[in-house]
Amino acid sequence: MRRSRWRSGAIVGLTAAVVAGYAAITMTGASAAETLLSQGKPATASSTEAAGAYLASEAVDGNAGTRWASAFSDPQWLQVDLGTTQSISRVELNWETAAGKAFEIQTSNNASSWTSIYSTTTSTGGNQNLTVNGSGRYVRMYGTQRTTGYGYSLWEFKVYGGGTTTPTDPTTSPTGPTLPGGGSLGAQVTVFDPSQSSASIQATADAIFAQQETNQFGTQRNLLAFKPGTYNGLNIQVGFNTSVIGLGQNPQDVRINGDITVDAGWFQGNATQNFWRSVENISLYPVSGADRWAVSQAAPFRRMDVHGDLNLAPNGYGWASGGYIADSRISGVEGQYSQQQWFTRNSQIGSNSNAVWNQTFVGVQGAPASSFPNPPYTTIAQTPVIREKPYLYLNGGNYAVFVPSLSTNSSGVSWANGNTPGTSIPLSQFYVAKPGDSAATINQALAQGLNLIFQPGVYHVNQTINVTRANTVVMGLGYATIIPDNGVTPVQVADVDGVKIAGLLFDAGTTNSANLLVIGPNGSSANHAANPTTIQDVFFRIGGSIAGKATNSLLVNSNNAIIDHIWAWRADHGNAGTYGWAVNTADSGLIVNGQNVTAYGLFVEHYQKYEVVWNGNGGKTYFLQNEQPYDPPTQAAWRSGANGYAAYKVADSVTSHEAWGLGSYCYFNVNPSIHSNSGFEVPVNSGVKLHNLLTVSLGGNGVIDHVVNNTGAAAQGTATVPVYLNSFN
Repeated sequence: MRRSRWRSGAIVGLTAAVVAGYAAITMTGASAAETLLSQGKPATASSTEAAGAYLASEAVDGNAGTRWASAFSDPQWLQVDLGTTQSISRVELNWETAAGKAFEIQTSNNASSWTSIYSTTTSTGGNQNLTVNGSGRYVRMYGTQRTTGYGYSLWEFKVYGGGTTTPTDPTTSPTGPTLPGGGSLGAQVTVFDPSQSSASIQATADAIFAQQETNQFGTQRNLLAFKPGTYNGLNIQVGFNTSVIGLGQNPQDVRINGDITVDAGWFQGNATQNFWRSVENISLYPVSGADRWAVSQAAPFRRMDVHGDLNLAPNGYGWASGGYIADSRISGVEGQYSQQQWFTRNSQIGSNSNAVWNQTFVGVQGAPASSFPNPPYTTIAQTPVIREKPYLYLNGGNYAVFVPSLSTNSSGVSWANGNTPGTSIPLSQFYVAKPGDSAATINQALAQGLNLIFQPGVYHVNQTINVTRANTVVMGLGYATIIPDNGVTPVQVADVDGVKIAGLLFDAGTTNSANLLVIGPNGSSANHAANPTTIQDVFFRIGGSIAGKATNSLLVNSNNAIIDHIWAWRADHGNAGTYGWAVNTADSGLIVNGQNVTAYGLFVEHYQKYEVVWNGNGGKTYFLQNEQPYDPPTQAAWRSGANGYAAYKVADSVTSHEAWGLGSYCYFNVNPSIHSNSGFEVPVNSGVKLHNLLTVSLGGNGVIDHVVNNTGAAAQGTATVPVYLNSFN
């Protein structure tokens, strides 16, 4: 990344932060009655670089040729007295080369007790335009780490307030009274404190598990959150629609001497339906030396520090069908055992045991060497580009969301050398949505400049939630679920930099929606390489709970987007009347139109046409787990004149695309005579390359005639033996 350098107030270069700031200004438009509050007001500082020079007042004089500079030590601060308590909406920092790497923007009414309204540990200086939400008479920059060996130096420190930022799109303009940021996380968030007895914590967790163990398609949602500290003798069993998190800055801040367990006793030892549950940000010391996490889809294991082994199979080594690990350290063995496929990214493991069909490692220290197909390990040393998922934590006793920084060519965990690099956003800058909130209310909060957190629960929306501001964070807690009514698209993101969508379950409504999540409008063309939008732990369900319908689940039009773990699922089972060939109709799970889009951990299953459609150039996919639709009643009903649809289709017009570790399986249980021509369909040219592919017929229920196009043998027969292909093109 090119750094900014400043000479006499002139810009010589632009950092990504500047570009992001300008993008935010462009998209949100002019401020409504926003006022510059700080210019000419009394300013003080912790120090100055030289006596009588570089005074605090020179950072609020409106002259970009004069500056404040501090002594060469940490911490240092600069504050301005606004005269009266004001609402603060924006802060501009025009740094000299000697900038702050780690700093907070703080407010106070008495200049002695301070509230943080912005925090970062990865600033590179330059001209920063920070959207904030707070109030106070005094506003200060409080720096704790410098970018250089010199001090802190600001050409200008500008504080704005008195209004809200109004988007230029009138459909997303605030339409009612100002909504507050922050607030309760909801009754379905259970917070544990280390001062509580182990018995009381265990009893509460057991009661929640008893409700959720078999509640696959129920409406109850739960988040179990552990405050920093040590907990002893616990076995937290995790059921459906339940998330377990630590509230520390890093995994080591929450230590559980015990287990966090997923098993499959409820399903006679079969783990293939252990969906929709997660664990995150905890240091775990298993009682027996091995923790059990026997899951299949939509069950991420993130930011975990396991001091021992991790067993990914159910008790008795019954069936299990794939999962996802990221940003985690396992000191012992990552035990795949009966897992048919698994994806592990940016982690550190002591070793790995076993492989069934398709085990893929990207940026994993300690991963086995690539040996596909015998054993079927696909190992890539570094992750080309990623930003880890935002997470909820306690910052100085207050809830905040930490947004990790973008990294390139990385391996291992983000927290190996201390805090994960990134930025902290206080909960006061989020609208905390609760079940029953309308889409209009949520849009108003977004239009005010707030980020968005969904409490655990189910949300019906009768209009599109529009995310139009760059760098907006949209997070769900405890498998918060959005259901569109009347066929609307529930969430649409503008073609802006750095939006983060994480931890949501979209459940298609009974009236067909064109899409469930759209990233960028049609024709999006901006380059977001320096600050891409991320979609992480976002899941889509068509049928199963209700008789849902959606033509497509996820549509990505923006360039450079990162998809990091999705499960798009057209239901093959569920509540009575909610699934069937003509009931829960859906063409595709993922359509990518953007250029240079990267996907890690795609799980896309049972859609009725091409399940993944890739139209943009420069795309990269690391791991796909797919099952073709179970239920075509006849060959003609699926596709007249051809044998079905491939799972993964790269458009004929694409000239550059690459993918690793792709698997497609068939189980045509309604009509076992069905044939699918291939698992994968791509144009034949040197710029489109596929590596380490397989197809499987499960128990001989149907045939996949080829692996790619017309290449590769048929997957067929009751022996359930994969057909492998090492490369194509």
